[in-house]
Amino acid sequence: MKIKELAEKTRLTTYTIRYYEKEGLLDSRHFQRDENNYRNYNEKAIERLKLIKKFQSVGCSLAELKELFQERDTHSPTNQEAIEWIRQKIGEVERKKDEYDQIIEKLNWMLEYKLALINDPQKAKSLLINPPFD
Repeated sequence: MKIKELAEKTRLTTYTIRYYEKEGLLDSRHFQRDENNYRNYNEKAIERLKLIKKFQSVGCSLAELKELFQERDTHSPTNQEAIEWIRQKIGEVERKKDEYDQIIEKLNWMLEYKLALINDPQKAKSLLINPPFD
């Protein structure tokens, strides 16, 4: 199938597919060149692109994907290795969540302070005494 059909089947843009190929996430196992030098993608390309989307949906970067696919392509990870990777990813997401929670707390304080400046200047002064951050 040509790249346009692959894009439709995977709901990705042709640009994204070409980018993934350039980054090494798609290779000769996923397409062959026709006589006119056009790429002819196979079903493995669809599977790989769906896998990329799945991993990205849980917060994987392209760099992580490249590393995962290199390991996966050279040897099949054991269940124990997969479990360890999932645990590490959960820890990473929890750390990011904590960071976002702190950002939300600061933004809420900033909003409260700005509203207080308009509606209750005395309250605004008291908010400056103990802000939730340094």
